[in-house]
Amino acid sequence: MAAEAGTKIPLVTLSSGHSMPVMGLGTFEHPFDPEKAKTAVLEAIKIGYRHFDTASLYGSEGALGEAIAEAVQLGLIESRNDVFITSKLWWNDNHPDLVLPAIRSSLRNLKMEYLDLYLIHWPVSVKPGPITFPIRREDIVPFYLKGVWEAMEECQRLGLTKSIGVSNFTTKKLEELLAFAKISPAVNQVEMNPSWRQQKLKEYCAQKGIIITAYSPLGGQSMSGRNLVLTSDVLTEIANAKGKSVAQISLRWLYEQGASIVVKSFKKERLMENIEIFNWELTDEERLKINTIPRQKMCTVEVMLSKEGSLTSVDLADIEVVEI
Repeated sequence: MAAEAGTKIPLVTLSSGHSMPVMGLGTFEHPFDPEKAKTAVLEAIKIGYRHFDTASLYGSEGALGEAIAEAVQLGLIESRNDVFITSKLWWNDNHPDLVLPAIRSSLRNLKMEYLDLYLIHWPVSVKPGPITFPIRREDIVPFYLKGVWEAMEECQRLGLTKSIGVSNFTTKKLEELLAFAKISPAVNQVEMNPSWRQQKLKEYCAQKGIIITAYSPLGGQSMSGRNLVLTSDVLTEIANAKGKSVAQISLRWLYEQGASIVVKSFKKERLMENIEIFNWELTDEERLKINTIPRQKMCTVEVMLSKEGSLTSVDLADIEVVEI
């Protein structure tokens, strides 16, 4: 059955007390086309999406804000309050004194008074300044987690964001944070899919009341090697047996793991297909088969760093996010 306009996406309650739709639309694309993104956001709202994920890094905050404003003008939603907006703090602003200026910059870009969720994008800091890629190894500096998190807590207290959280944090990094946090992170957004199942992290976050949001739910974009999700024989077999797509099997598996999900597609057919996962289930046998898929992690600190130069003030092992 095809998704109908206004399909209801389930909500999950965060530790902050606020509700978040379990399926969100990601707005990262390179190169980024603002008009294409705005059209996709408007189509997504018509279909039933209410959660939109952006970041200072993506350059998509302005286009997203414009699309939400247009949706209100068109009567697709009553007000900005009808959507859930996530943005993120990038490495160059990962310093205690730069957090408040960074969130205010994101809000100006979005033309909004508050975020629903603000995340530390990675537990990594670089020297303040313009965003560059690849990131120069010598620009990596020690990450002062306590000071940055206290500034994140201030963002929530000031009403600049309703909830705060993290992204790409391992259990070790979360333990470090929870030792002093006055406000616990509501969300940890991490790479998670059938080929990177995050079992240890999933169990830890469940114990601590932290919701996992899965990015790259379909395996992500590989810089080398093939996508083990979309080319998986196991997922293809399950999809054929159930009359579903491989993408739907992957997304349903994540939903059954208790994760919320950020999907990334600007195509209307895919947007509709991605939310047709809430009225059926995988069997125990199918879940066991999925657990046999070989592991592959796409997004690491290492792949974002320049080949030249050397880390002078931090150890890569302390900032890498690969956790088995």
